[in-house]
Amino acid sequence: MIGIRCDCRTALYQPRWLGKFQGADLQPERDHGVDKSGHLYSVSAGGLWIFQFEEENPEFWRSQARTTLQTALDRKLNTNVAKNILFFLGDGMGITTYTAARILKGQLQNQTGEETVMTMDTFTNVGLVKTYSVDFQIADSAATATAYLCGVKTNLNTIGVSAAARNGICKSQKGNEVTSILKWAKDAGKSVGIVTTTRVQHATPATSYAHSASRKWYSDADMPEAAKNDGCTDIASQLIKNTDIDVIIGGGRKYMTPSGTKDPEYPKDYSSMGKRKDGRNLINEWQSLKTGKVAHYVWNRTDFDAVDPETTDYLLALFEPGDLRFEADRDPSMDPSIVETTEKAIRILQKNPKGFFLLVEGGRIDQAHHDGRAFMALHETVAFDSAIAKGLELTKEEETLTVVMADHSHPFTFNGYPFRGQSILGKSPLWASDMLPYTTLMYGNGPGHKITNGKRPDIQTKDYVQLSAVPTESATHSGEDVAVLARGPMAHLFHGVQEQNYVAHAMAYAACVGADLRHCQAEIKPSTADHSFTFSRGAHSTAALLSSLLSVLLVLTLLI
Repeated sequence: MIGIRCDCRTALYQPRWLGKFQGADLQPERDHGVDKSGHLYSVSAGGLWIFQFEEENPEFWRSQARTTLQTALDRKLNTNVAKNILFFLGDGMGITTYTAARILKGQLQNQTGEETVMTMDTFTNVGLVKTYSVDFQIADSAATATAYLCGVKTNLNTIGVSAAARNGICKSQKGNEVTSILKWAKDAGKSVGIVTTTRVQHATPATSYAHSASRKWYSDADMPEAAKNDGCTDIASQLIKNTDIDVIIGGGRKYMTPSGTKDPEYPKDYSSMGKRKDGRNLINEWQSLKTGKVAHYVWNRTDFDAVDPETTDYLLALFEPGDLRFEADRDPSMDPSIVETTEKAIRILQKNPKGFFLLVEGGRIDQAHHDGRAFMALHETVAFDSAIAKGLELTKEEETLTVVMADHSHPFTFNGYPFRGQSILGKSPLWASDMLPYTTLMYGNGPGHKITNGKRPDIQTKDYVQLSAVPTESATHSGEDVAVLARGPMAHLFHGVQEQNYVAHAMAYAACVGADLRHCQAEIKPSTADHSFTFSRGAHSTAALLSSLLSVLLVLTLLI
């Protein structure tokens, strides 16, 4: 095995960016080394890092730790009732993805990356959740969404139903439907919305409003005749029927229109045409249902930008026939970013004095991982983190519970002893026993198990499919616990290691929606107790006064 190719120190250093190659005493043909001043340097595709020795000083770390400790000691619990709930779901955003995206975010800002603080890193409360479903050790996005949105664990591929329902069996879902926190919030008078980078009929957003024995029943064209005959309905039709959702943003136009309907953006693309066999145009139906309200349907950037949040009651924005484009491929002139869609949704929903519930899904993190494309997955995660920052900017922490979590992970690994500041999408400084380099990011299974012309593919492109140990058409999910992060009212409820279905109950308790209203009652009790005390004290004073008068009368009687 070929080892590290530089005579370098093992300590960590405070990096200083020099841009392109500078200094005559460096050896730019080497990835890493020590210059004549004794400074470690690291060469990346973008230029050169010089590492200074501040981090070699123990006081650097001690001071940093003392500051962090004091912040923790000064923290006070926020026990307010949450007026708003902002729920950010990174689909497939396991711990490895989270860590690698942090490094990428820093490197995109000309930093080494490891020390970067993501918006997610600022959340004060962190826990782990178990992601298994009732029938499988490793779950899918449908079963996990039912857990964290509906508060009930269920079976693989089913949404909004309990584990008594069976995958693909329509009759089994009858009577086994379970509702989500989005509906609980709506029933409590709050405004509600969903924002996703996938189609709005996909597993995660669909679970907030639909009940289906199969996550794949996007439109009636995707359903078997037996299911339709047994009375089941497709997910798209449930989108406009089950819950009155104020804001719906994502993709999925083709599931809303009749078969053969040309797509407004891709009129010549057959795969983008409408799919519905029942002849219904659900977009037109949605507009009819909103008669008398200020309701906008948009499918492009221009119309989206023209929507005024201050005067808008309802928004249905479908930017693609199916899922949205990856962030790295997005055309800014046609499609807004997840940051912009999140902002628009919040500005519309926050007009409600009773507050709102908003689900924001970074859904294509997962899809990139399935394709073995780490570049895309990490850029999706960085964009997702920026959307979280926008959410925090637009809301007040004392009244808004913000929760960030993943639904499941992927068999995605970070390995190979890369140097500090080395490109997260680059290769390990160690070579494999076959005398070939390998990337520090790879998969346990997936489409990347292949050799092209006797060699591994070029690792420097955004379309590179990361190496996988086992050949599969699509990388699977993985079963380890995932992180849940929270800040705002009752954020301390998100702690320890919990079952995934606990998340829905904790959010609902914090906002006083759903069945458990003890938190609201707890707020009222002190006021009631104060009144009781005042009344009791007043009654006591009155009794004392009456007693005094009786005493005076008695004295007068004796004197007479």
